[in-house]
Amino acid sequence: MPTKPSGSLSFHAKIQGMKSSLPLPHSPRSENHLSYQAHRKQVWQQILLPILLTTVIFIAVIALIVNNSLRGNSDVGRWAAMSTIWILLPVLMAGFIFLIILGALIYLMLRLINIIPQYSYQAQRIFYRIESGAKTISKMAHKPMLLAQALTQELGTLAKAAIKKAQERM
Repeated sequence: MPTKPSGSLSFHAKIQGMKSSLPLPHSPRSENHLSYQAHRKQVWQQILLPILLTTVIFIAVIALIVNNSLRGNSDVGRWAAMSTIWILLPVLMAGFIFLIILGALIYLMLRLINIIPQYSYQAQRIFYRIESGAKTISKMAHKPMLLAQALTQELGTLAKAAIKKAQERM
């Protein structure tokens, strides 16, 4: 066992296990619990019943459409127009709501721009100046590299031309 330096403190704690047992979730006692019964009732009323009613209504509408369109004297074009209207209504409503929200945001942004103090505008101008200065410095640092590249290309073409003239003379 390693020795401890003098003056150090050590603390020990002993954790005792739980002595009570919890009921299992699927035990017979849990199905009789009031909260479980309320949960089952809510599942039926708020999830299953609306899904079943909607399914029945859709099946009835589909049966009505098929029945009327398969008759010899039915007007299929009229039913197609009605279906198109019912398909487009939610899209139009969503677009109208989006238009209202967008208009409200534009109006609020205009109001906010008028509220912003003059100092914020001045600070923004200072940062734009810093940004343009940094861009200018980066362009100035890049120019010597471009100049050196252009010079090496010119010298290369001149050297090639001189070698070609020398070869022609010989």
